[in-house]
Amino acid sequence: MVKLGVQGMTVKVAFNEDTYETMRKLSDIGYKSVEISQIDTTPENIQALKQACEDFGMEIASMSASLEPQTEGAESLTTDYDKIVADCKAVGTDLLRIGMLPLNYMSSLELVKEFATKANEYAVRLKSDGIKLYYHNHHIEFVKYDGKYLLDIIAEEAPDLGFEIDIHWVQRGGANPVDVLNQYKGRVDLVHLKDYRVNPIPQEAIDALFTGEMEPFNKYFYHNVEFAELGQGSLDLAKIIAAAIDSGARYLLVEQDDTYGRDPFESLAESYQWLVDNNYGDLF
Repeated sequence: MVKLGVQGMTVKVAFNEDTYETMRKLSDIGYKSVEISQIDTTPENIQALKQACEDFGMEIASMSASLEPQTEGAESLTTDYDKIVADCKAVGTDLLRIGMLPLNYMSSLELVKEFATKANEYAVRLKSDGIKLYYHNHHIEFVKYDGKYLLDIIAEEAPDLGFEIDIHWVQRGGANPVDVLNQYKGRVDLVHLKDYRVNPIPQEAIDALFTGEMEPFNKYFYHNVEFAELGQGSLDLAKIIAAAIDSGARYLLVEQDDTYGRDPFESLAESYQWLVDNNYGDLF
């Protein structure tokens, strides 16, 4: 049965200050499943996650890892494979995800194919250790090469790699989240739920046009898309959630990359309440 949870990156600052207390606050909102991302996986934090799961009746939906170090000294599958596997087992999850296409592989199709080949090798290796590897999309995977989305090319080059579909980034990439979820049915165990808000242009930006100032208008006209709490944007969440469930997803994870100055716990609480109000509460 699919479960609703939360992506820990949304409150990464709080997690890195006090892991146990952050888990408690997420539990108090109502979330019982948490994906761990952009959180230091020190022995102390791993222990805090284990203790919080035991104390609050929570579970770790999935952990995160880079293919290669993205900053000096950072953990990755190529440098810290055994530790990453041990951390997954310690917190009781069999799902591991790569959060984005590494920067050093973004600039060409050939490099992306190289990444996909390496990621697939680790997907096979992890499978032998009882762990499934997933790839999380952004919008750049909807660049086309010879009429084919980059996401589809990655899927072909890495047949053993699963997908974590992020519905907001699919929309921002110009594709339909329902179509992508349907296309990869059976290969999606993780889905990120976040809304897609298009903001109105304020009157002062319009007024500035008549004084010859284009910049205020351009700022809002070309950069008016935001991440949003569930139900506060334009995505057809009911159809998307239905498609995600039909795809075979195990976890639907609420995430908000930016809350624009608002307390992220408040944003997560609002998204949680929308899910409850729309009859998804029994999935928590």
